[in-house]
Amino acid sequence: MDSDNRKIETNNKIFNISNANIDKFLDSIWTERGLSPNTLTAYRMDLRLLAQELARYDKEVNQARKSDLLSFVSKRVASGIKARTTARQISSYRAFFQFLLRTNQIKIDPTVDIDMPRIGRTLPRTLTENEVEELLQAPNVHDVIGHRDRAMLELMYATGLRVSELISLKLSQVNFNQGVLRVIGKGNRERLVPLGEESAIWVQDFINTSRKIILHKQQVDFLFPTKRGQSMSRQAFWYAIKRYSKIAGIKKNISPHGLRHAFATHLLNHGADLRVVQLLLGHSDLSTTQIYTHIARERLKELHGKHHPRG
Repeated sequence: MDSDNRKIETNNKIFNISNANIDKFLDSIWTERGLSPNTLTAYRMDLRLLAQELARYDKEVNQARKSDLLSFVSKRVASGIKARTTARQISSYRAFFQFLLRTNQIKIDPTVDIDMPRIGRTLPRTLTENEVEELLQAPNVHDVIGHRDRAMLELMYATGLRVSELISLKLSQVNFNQGVLRVIGKGNRERLVPLGEESAIWVQDFINTSRKIILHKQQVDFLFPTKRGQSMSRQAFWYAIKRYSKIAGIKKNISPHGLRHAFATHLLNHGADLRVVQLLLGHSDLSTTQIYTHIARERLKELHGKHHPRG
């Protein structure tokens, strides 16, 4: 019994040391790369699961060998996780062990010869222009919450904002005179995005009417507040999208990101330059934006096949 207690105590000690290392690593990588909070949370979970696994064998995470990592990843794959999740896990391990190498905590990086899983390119399902129009008209704009949601949908489609960017928008970031939004995106990178005439009308009308009713004399800077004066959660907006897509009779299983996809795809369908779309979306790498050219190409093939006499 005493030996069991000693083993539990040892494992807890190892796990605490691992947590301290993980915290230092995440602080470092956040400063260097400006990763999003969601990515940092995923990295933390990946590393904590690895630390827990290693603690079962009285190993600290910086003592891991290639065989330990491959064994753990294999177990996770066997449990049914997807290739994309496995790729992210390996990326988090690589970054972590490179951090340990730089800080002289290890001499050999065990991830050097570990191959990434092959991930097929999956094209996001995008909405047609008619479907977007039906979705935009789904909220009841005579209700203050419906009015808010319509303004949010209009703005998201007009600007291609990420969900996190949309729900955290402040009044101070909107410039109606210049017709632009000042958006703080991933890595605290700032970009200016045109509002668009239609969305500007909806947002300004919401600010002047329903927003005041929702807040009921509360003073907050969030552009689209809840009745409690807080920013809407990602989950709440996701549920709103689902509800409105059902009202609109849209059969596709869409998410808030679907409007961002539609924004990019429809711009390219109408002849926008890929680099312009990259700037508007806030992508640091053009290759991230290029997936939308595949969607646009499929749409062009579909239209050609449908309307060309020899299609």
